[in-house]
Amino acid sequence: MKLLCFYFLMLSLGLCSQNPNYNDSLARKLGADEYGMKKYILVLLKTGSNTGAQKAFTDSCFRGHMENMEVMVKAGKLVVAGPLGKNEKTYRGLFILNLQSFEEASVLLQSDPAIKAKLLEPELFNWYGSAALPVYLETSDKIWQKGH
Repeated sequence: MKLLCFYFLMLSLGLCSQNPNYNDSLARKLGADEYGMKKYILVLLKTGSNTGAQKAFTDSCFRGHMENMEVMVKAGKLVVAGPLGKNEKTYRGLFILNLQSFEEASVLLQSDPAIKAKLLEPELFNWYGSAALPVYLETSDKIWQKGH
């Protein structure tokens, strides 16, 4: 009886209902679970140990950092990136990588010149978010006016 009451309570709250907009083929294409979510790797980039590099070298590495982000986006591996404001923990930016493991992420991140030169140091975390994140990039590239 308690189970039956619980079931009716859930139904009345809409917790057992199906999404009328659900698109099975899109969900599968994006790797979504039944909640429309999936696992990603969140990367917090902080100031690295190489703080005495020459300006020309640093500029070159950060140009390469920006170019590398473009390569990762085109490969479908980077779905979110952006800088962080000044903070006491020296976090500089973040990535959300469309990858499943720290090992994959570590290998990919070594292609970044700023990380390789220890100008930036990555901290990796498992993150569970909307499987639709990769789709936002299609729109994102159509709304900026000035080069990054």
